Amino acid sequence: MLSEIEYKKLAWHSRRGMRELDLLLLPFVDAVLREISEEDQALYKLLLDEEDQDLYNWLVLRTPAPNEGLAKIVGVIRASR
Repeated sequence: MLSEIEYKKLAWHSRRGMRELDLLLLPFVDAVLREISEEDQALYKLLLDEEDQDLYNWLVLRTPAPNEGLAKIVGVIRASR
């Protein structure tokens, strides 16, 4: 599972500066990130490497995520709301 330092790094990188994304990602980080599987935590790390506009489009279902792993973590985030 995530160490406290890893959690804080992910929480910091989840602050995207785009209000809409912050409203989607920060509650997920606060409430769910520590509880999901290590595999899903790794997928979340990969998700944060993506461009903000792509993230937003995937999270609001405008466009599908480009691969199965990213689609899975997007579904986990959406289900946590």
